[in-house]
Amino acid sequence: MAASNLTSRIRQANEAGRKGLIAYLPAGFPSLEAFFDILKELSTAGADVIEIGVPFSDPVADGPVVEQAALECIERGVTLEWILRELPKHRADIDAAVLLMGYTNPFYQYGYERLAADASAAGVDGFIVPDLPFEEAGDLLHALKDTDAELVPLIGLNTSAERMALYTKGFGGFCYVVSVLGVTGGQVDVQALVGEKLAEAKACFDIPVALGFGIKEPSQLAGVGEHLDAVVFGSALITHLREGGTASEFMAAWTA
Repeated sequence: MAASNLTSRIRQANEAGRKGLIAYLPAGFPSLEAFFDILKELSTAGADVIEIGVPFSDPVADGPVVEQAALECIERGVTLEWILRELPKHRADIDAAVLLMGYTNPFYQYGYERLAADASAAGVDGFIVPDLPFEEAGDLLHALKDTDAELVPLIGLNTSAERMALYTKGFGGFCYVVSVLGVTGGQVDVQALVGEKLAEAKACFDIPVALGFGIKEPSQLAGVGEHLDAVVFGSALITHLREGGTASEFMAAWTA
């Protein structure tokens, strides 16, 4: 079975001697007009995978930076329908793999079969759904089975080895290890908290292992690199853009 686009992009980065770079940005941030231009800039500047955040009114896994940005996007009228309508107009100019990060409610309300079809047509390579546990993921996995899109497994610091193994069947793309027992954008001592869990994930999964939540700069990855294939950043990117910086400037610290 051929590797998914998510897996392939991260493996290509690893073969080039670096970690895969996964950038998160809420759909419609910092404005409807600028959003897709920034996605293209992120891709050109070295992002291997781009997570498009689906704004939701109750983002239980998101910290204050992401939550505030998402609420602003909702006020601009951004919906899942908007994303899947607008993304096809720009997808050919985005070289990076693209996935949707969102919560169960908008996806369920849209309809999983319709979601799978429309996302496939839009060039979506996968989904991250933080509030969809293994026991409730069957319907979405079934809807995606005839597409190239993967449902990415999320692994927490408190996920047992037995439960981790459940996510090796049906899920794919990469394994997303959450670096904190909390929400995005928090403070994290990666080496102290996460090394053991990354090692467990590497031993369990045959797909790349990525680390996210609270990652702001490359120096945080010191000491865990051997267990890590990719890194996810979102809150730091949003803050950088909000302060007037560019996507290229942000990516330069990770590609140097």
